[in-house]
Amino acid sequence: MIKVILKISGKVQGVFFRAYTLEKANDLCVTGWVANESDGTVTVVAEGPENQVNQLVDWCHSGPSNAYVEKVEIQTATYTGEFEEFSIRY
Repeated sequence: MIKVILKISGKVQGVFFRAYTLEKANDLCVTGWVANESDGTVTVVAEGPENQVNQLVDWCHSGPSNAYVEKVEIQTATYTGEFEEFSIRY
């Protein structure tokens, strides 16, 4: 089990990035959250089995069809199991 924190930049707000990330995370049984940040980026915190989390990270490099991802900064963190589901934070 692993935990990653992603900072995604580019055209990632106003293109349903959060909603599609929620859907993808649920499909992969990954827990955590996604949120828009005031600087125009999107933050994703994801926990779960390494393979599934890595699939979500790979997807975040392109995102939904209307998005244009310029950069994904990846930080690993200690797995805590603190999340029961994946959610959108406002």
